[in-house]
Amino acid sequence: MLNKRTGKQLLLVAILLAVAYLPIAYEQTIPALAASAAFITPPANASVTLSKKLDVLLADPKLKGGITGVSVRKADTGKSIYSHMGDIRLRPASNMKLLTGAAALDVLGSDYRFQTEVVTASKQKGSALQGDVYLVGKGDPALLQSDLVKFAEELKQQGIKTIKGNLFADDSWYDDDRYSQDLNWSDEFNYVGAQVSALTLSPNEDYDTGTVIVEVKPGAKKGELPAVTLTPKTETSVIVNEAKTVGKDGEKKISIHREHGTNRIIVEGTIPVGASSSRSWTAVWQPSELVLDVFRSALQKEGIQVLGKSGLQRGVAPENAKALVTKKSMPLNEIYIPFMKLSNNGHAEMLVKEMGRVEKGEGSWNAGLSVMSETLERLGITKGTVLLRDGSGMSHKNLVSSETLTTLLVRAQDEPWYPAFRESLPLAGEGDRMVGGTLRNRMTGDSTKGNVAAKTGSITGVSTLSGYVTTKKGTPLVFSIIINNYIMGPVTQIEDAIATALAESDL
Repeated sequence: MLNKRTGKQLLLVAILLAVAYLPIAYEQTIPALAASAAFITPPANASVTLSKKLDVLLADPKLKGGITGVSVRKADTGKSIYSHMGDIRLRPASNMKLLTGAAALDVLGSDYRFQTEVVTASKQKGSALQGDVYLVGKGDPALLQSDLVKFAEELKQQGIKTIKGNLFADDSWYDDDRYSQDLNWSDEFNYVGAQVSALTLSPNEDYDTGTVIVEVKPGAKKGELPAVTLTPKTETSVIVNEAKTVGKDGEKKISIHREHGTNRIIVEGTIPVGASSSRSWTAVWQPSELVLDVFRSALQKEGIQVLGKSGLQRGVAPENAKALVTKKSMPLNEIYIPFMKLSNNGHAEMLVKEMGRVEKGEGSWNAGLSVMSETLERLGITKGTVLLRDGSGMSHKNLVSSETLTTLLVRAQDEPWYPAFRESLPLAGEGDRMVGGTLRNRMTGDSTKGNVAAKTGSITGVSTLSGYVTTKKGTPLVFSIIINNYIMGPVTQIEDAIATALAESDL
């Protein structure tokens, strides 16, 4: 039997334990009790508080029936402070570009430059080249029409007025597989699924390789055909204009797509009189032929005649060919700005093939993904823990866990290429497209704007966000959020709320 003294001691212990585990919010409602128990209440555990907030956010009904992996680590030590299904491999969408981007910087280096050349094995006699000319592409993802114009100007400066042979496009630096192994057929005409070639062209400085911009403007009055233009202008694409101009109060609904296996671009729908133009980036069939056609036009404008009758065709330059003109791309760290900020799929796939070409002498996905796997292992990603199917994340068969991504983000900080890698990530709330990128309209609050640097990702049923953030007390964190199999979207608000909770935490 307990005596009175023992009973009082047990009662006191029970009271003290109850007070110690009262939620902070409840303590605030009874300040007198909280004050009297101050000497026994442990200091608030910031990581426990943060964990509770994240648990609440992950209980959102939109995520029901799906799978969400979340990993948060301290950036300086790599210590895990929160994990929710963090070890489960999921589809990363464009967060795959974090793996591709890190591996390519490690293999190629921040200063790496791609090269494009105009070569010939023939001799120049007077103002005439006596044979064929080859436009040789070696993977430049940032080649523009203006570069081809400069090629033509330089040839003119060399006194060349006539090419007595044919023009060839040499894209043999990479193999002939134009699409990654899991690309959906419905994405082929879209700029996100553009063909991958070692000789390719971008219509503007967003550098969407292998595409043309199709712009549709309304006719002057109802019933007229809308005007359709291409940038760059090319004879390789055929416009089939089936659109209609309707009255000012009519519906603006324009559809632009390319027929499979051709460069027939179909324009359909309606556009009202006086409406703003409709623009679409459309992927072309055989990008190297587009480049050659634009180059041929540039030669003609400089007064250089091409006498060969073979038309546009691909070919491999002879081994004894000599360069007439050479252009080196901007360094890789500069290419990474549009690549990562705007989530450029074509760049990612070209980087995979370039890694294969440089390391194994083969510009293919198989060789490139093999190099990528080996490189990631050196960067702390255990072999066999990821499934790599492409470089962009378009494949629904890629598999990566959120803990794998935070492991990489921590390790990257120790590498000489880290500044280029970090700078390439979209910066939350920053309106400039080449700063904020895909996060320019997200997380615009004081705690997150310019603070959250992270890669976005989105394919059907998948949304991801992984990167760096600093808490309000100055603690740098890395985080990864991978949401799979949701159908009650969008879910980006949940990702933003998680990143905001990290930025505002007391860690």
